[in-house]
Amino acid sequence: MASSSPPPEQGPQPGPDPEDTPGLEPGGGVPPGETPPAEGGLSGLSHQEKGPNRPATYLTLVLLAILTAAIAGFIAGHTLGLF
Repeated sequence: MASSSPPPEQGPQPGPDPEDTPGLEPGGGVPPGETPPAEGGLSGLSHQEKGPNRPATYLTLVLLAILTAAIAGFIAGHTLGLF
């Protein structure tokens, strides 16, 4: 039975040679766009954002309902021959 670990006299295998690693610049740096960012820069809680103004929201809904009713009334009136 063969063992998958290296013999104890050799020790752990070293990592890849930096000279052979793709994407590295001289000196070991990584060019922009080669790796994704580690994580976002925001942490913790932020202030609560304000939503839309409530009266403006209700006014928009009321105006939309009136417009819809007017269009439906016009279509019904036109279909019935009222105008």
